Amino acid sequence: MSGRPQRERASSRAPRTNAPPRAPEPTGLAARPNPARIAVYAGLAVLGAAVGIAGTLVQAALFPGGLILALVASAGLFYGGRVATGTQLGALAPAVGWFVAVVFLLGGRPEGDYVFGDEIGLALFMLGSTAVAVMCATLSRLPYPANDTRPPGT
Repeated sequence: MSGRPQRERASSRAPRTNAPPRAPEPTGLAARPNPARIAVYAGLAVLGAAVGIAGTLVQAALFPGGLILALVASAGLFYGGRVATGTQLGALAPAVGWFVAVVFLLGGRPEGDYVFGDEIGLALFMLGSTAVAVMCATLSRLPYPANDTRPPGT
């Protein structure tokens, strides 16, 4: 051999193991269901139904102020669900509960009366809450405080 000293390999200093590589954990819909997360989404859907019923009664009783209060409550629940879970489904679960409750109340009774007061309040309540639900569900990413030192995506 030559008189030169042998150099170490520069690629990696980690010890080699003979273990085979592990398969990656499934993500998204292929992942194992988490019972706690399912319970949170079910709770958000029930809260959405409650906010839908309360919003229906408030917007019909106190038209201008009640409509604004109902829309703010819906927006708060949808955005709160998105932030609490960190997923789009967190905003969609209460929106589904809200939608089911409102559509159920739209059915009316055999006598011909129904819960909603006037047509303009009904239209503004349904379109406004639906628009807020879509906006909350399609946020590109959640905002983090300025002092948060975590890297994005964690």
